[in-house]
Amino acid sequence: MKKIISIMCLVAMSVGLSACNTIQGAGKDVERGGEKVQDAAVKAKN
Repeated sequence: MKKIISIMCLVAMSVGLSACNTIQGAGKDVERGGEKVQDAAVKAKN
């Protein structure tokens, strides 16, 4: 029984860590998109 609980805990921690990486990657993508919008706005203004 202890082995099953240990394995389940490891799986849960692995999923949690991968979710953090996914959210961080999505944040970087959104940031890059915002930079592109800002660049386009500056070009349109000039």
